[in-house]
Amino acid sequence: MMNKGKALSLMLAATLSVSALTACGGNNNKNGAASPAASGSAAASGSADSGAKDTITALLPPVSPTYQDNFDQMEKDFNAKYPNLTLKIEPASWEDMTQKLDTQVNAGSPPDIAFIGSDGISKYVQQGMALDLTDVATPEMTGDYDATPLEYMKNGTGLYGFPAYMEVHALGGNKEFLEAAGIDWKNVQKNGWTYDVFRDAIKKGVVKNGEATSRYGFVFATAGVASKDYLGIMAKSAGMPAAFNKDLKYAYTSKNYLELLTDLRQMIDDGSMPKELSSVDAGKRWNMFLTGQTMITGKGLATFENSAKKNNAKIDAKDGSAVKDSIKVDYIVLPVPTFAGAEPVSSTVVDGYVAFRGKKEPTAEHKANIAKAAYFLSSGKVAATTNNDLFAAHITKSGREAAASMTIDRNPDNVAAVETMLSHAAPARPDIPADLGAKAIKIENEVIVPKMQALLAGEIKPQDMYDAVKKAAIDAFGQDGIVQD
Repeated sequence: MMNKGKALSLMLAATLSVSALTACGGNNNKNGAASPAASGSAAASGSADSGAKDTITALLPPVSPTYQDNFDQMEKDFNAKYPNLTLKIEPASWEDMTQKLDTQVNAGSPPDIAFIGSDGISKYVQQGMALDLTDVATPEMTGDYDATPLEYMKNGTGLYGFPAYMEVHALGGNKEFLEAAGIDWKNVQKNGWTYDVFRDAIKKGVVKNGEATSRYGFVFATAGVASKDYLGIMAKSAGMPAAFNKDLKYAYTSKNYLELLTDLRQMIDDGSMPKELSSVDAGKRWNMFLTGQTMITGKGLATFENSAKKNNAKIDAKDGSAVKDSIKVDYIVLPVPTFAGAEPVSSTVVDGYVAFRGKKEPTAEHKANIAKAAYFLSSGKVAATTNNDLFAAHITKSGREAAASMTIDRNPDNVAAVETMLSHAAPARPDIPADLGAKAIKIENEVIVPKMQALLAGEIKPQDMYDAVKKAAIDAFGQDGIVQD
């Protein structure tokens, strides 16, 4: 994203996604870099013999803080499992991952596997470069995954890879501040909260020194790579889990959308959020959280608990690399509130190992080997190690089994809270046609994001933004193609 989350490896983004989950940081390990061979070229090394030697290439970013440190071991373990196969990994940074992949795709010689957000699959399907693994993904492979995250790797009827994790976009709270404000955070973790309850809670978290605010109740990153996150995440728990309803009508023309926009502006007007919210990026909001300038932060990912623990340890050790002026924080995972009387629907990011083809159709043998490699990377020991590093929930049976023998210092209340949120995760929508999805993305980039920035800055009113979005939607989808309630 997850925006990928940058935040997953160093405290996210953000989420960003190659998705918001993973878009806010990471190292750039260039050691041992190998140029990926074209899928077509690699296919030539395969043959009809099941034991034929073959090489599978993979372009992989720093999925977790220690992920790229394990590349050599991953390659060795894969070869030990499949002596006739070689896994050749090329490291990439989050910053150059998309550019590298697109350059190789445009040249007709992509890697066999690339780690990307599931929301990017349709782009490569349209280009004819994504590889459908449906006929080579064995029941043993597909049966290992939880059903919901696996659905995210589909487009139409095709299965284009395997998921690495399903991460929840939650909120994060400072336990000391929550309890000082009288907030029963354990009850919130179990039962959630409505916007009205949330609004009242964050008001109690504000600390003022005269006219100046030294601590806000709530801060959410809304600038830079996080510009799409705030509204998109909140909309899911406002009765709009996707840009289109099940009848494929554009959803953001619903009356709930206007109510949501009104609520998001209201929290700034209350003084619970900074007036300068539109300029707060992912790095600044995390700095504000660690320095005690906000009680609750967003978007919050499970790995933030780990990041907070590491900063706490640096404070105890009087390590100069601790965040400047930071305080010790006991990080608490919190759900997003519900709006407009809607049921809770968690915003999730599913990233994973997507298969690609070159200009030539790969042989059946090579295609099957790609599936083996993608499954190897997304299950068992590799998945357990990576997800534990991220504090992400395990989504394969084999990953859970491998993780059982691994130690991890994680708040059990947070683990349970994430599991609860995952239980009502937004469903995958492979049924949304690519042309409709493309139009929705255009509206998002050209109308929603700039109007949201203006709304947060106090330059326009919620009704103004709603009217602009509705006009753009009617132009794109027609009167009959939008929700009118």
